[in-house]
Amino acid sequence: MVERVKHSCVDVILPITVGQFVKLAGLAVTGGDAKQLVAMGSVRVNGEVERRRGRKLAPGDIVNVGDAAAAVALKPLESRFVPGE
Repeated sequence: MVERVKHSCVDVILPITVGQFVKLAGLAVTGGDAKQLVAMGSVRVNGEVERRRGRKLAPGDIVNVGDAAAAVALKPLESRFVPGE
């Protein structure tokens, strides 16, 4: 039986790294905390332990820290800031 974990979707503008996403999604309080979590092997991406803080994420990737999880979602174009407009 496959265990399903509830996760939230977090809208991002790509590219985004694992470290940035862990902090943005609220899976870590600070960037320093995110860095430590990744280095300790406490972060999983799509079920696999990820120790590369700079790994680029794609829409649909699911990032877990302990029992908390968040999915990468592409931010809608109309809500993105465009300089000079």
